[in-house]
Amino acid sequence: MHDFCFTIPYGILVLVGGIVGYVKRGSTASLAGGAGSGLVLLIAGVLSLKAFEKRRISYIALILETVVAFALTWIMGQRYVQTSKIMLAGIVAALSGLMTGFYVYKIATGGNHFPAKAE
Repeated sequence: MHDFCFTIPYGILVLVGGIVGYVKRGSTASLAGGAGSGLVLLIAGVLSLKAFEKRRISYIALILETVVAFALTWIMGQRYVQTSKIMLAGIVAALSGLMTGFYVYKIATGGNHFPAKAE
């Protein structure tokens, strides 16, 4: 599975979560953190997809995805420890932790792999 296949939906979820947090609670931290992180993830996902279309690997996108996912894991993990609320902090921390592991795996295995060209 390619990183952009998960990054784009993950970025959309984080973006929407930040916007919903702002609308429901008026939290500018949710807007800045969620929408900002979501936008960065979407940009990185699109960069990775465009590189894949050219049969290249975008390590910049992979590293950016990994850093954002790790930051979300750390921040939302701390919030979960403080509040013990599964909804939303625990879910975002768990999902971001899984994504961080996936991105580290992709980096360790050399990024996205290309299908063999049919002759």
